[in-house]
Amino acid sequence: MTILADFHIHSCLSPCGDLEMSPSVIARKLAEKGVALAALTDHNSALNCPAFAVSCRKFGVLPLFGMEVQTAEEIHVLALFSSCQTALDFGAELYETLPPVLNDPEKTGDQVYVDADENILGEVEKYLITSVSLSIDEIGARIHGLGGLCIPAHVDRPAFSLVSQFGYVPAAKDWDALEFVCPRNPVPTEAGMAPPSSLGLPVITSSDAHYPEHIARRAFTLDIGDLPLTGPDGAVSLDTVRAALKRLT
Repeated sequence: MTILADFHIHSCLSPCGDLEMSPSVIARKLAEKGVALAALTDHNSALNCPAFAVSCRKFGVLPLFGMEVQTAEEIHVLALFSSCQTALDFGAELYETLPPVLNDPEKTGDQVYVDADENILGEVEKYLITSVSLSIDEIGARIHGLGGLCIPAHVDRPAFSLVSQFGYVPAAKDWDALEFVCPRNPVPTEAGMAPPSSLGLPVITSSDAHYPEHIARRAFTLDIGDLPLTGPDGAVSLDTVRAALKRLT
């Protein structure tokens, strides 16, 4: 069986995300677009994941919970979990390592978290688009230690990516996939320019949506075969997702 997936979506919690991007609106748009599996990935925080869980149940979308971590090297990495609580705990851990730079909503945007009915529950004080104190290798190890998926984001973009910060895509590491914006274009590697398909890791695309109209714009197809997509507790089986991602190599 094949499903449509989108692993990179920002809500109104991200200062760069539109205030219309409530978890409820996101889940409804995903359902309208036929996306079966989706992740909420705000910058360095998972505080809108509880509302996303409720909204996804309402609209029949299977949720993953996580964030877009900004590593010490200023590389963006998607951290995805099947457990909302794990994502919240990891987000709280990362928040403590962010520099003490306060957000200025008038200059950089609001950072609000809400419930499933779009009531504002609070606002995050620290500016979220800053780097945590952990390197990309340390972040990857921590994500995997918590049972999650580690996916470097928009690898081919000119900012906050492997290519922008390292100058090339390193040889295959212990990542679960690589997210590209334009997966047909060659990228720099240690051996020279090469197509993403030759990097030895699954290649995905995702919307990186900041506005409702962007949701599912680069959703990708995931072949889960005959494996169960959810476990006995109703949570997404990351073992099934990992197996499906490996089919993309």
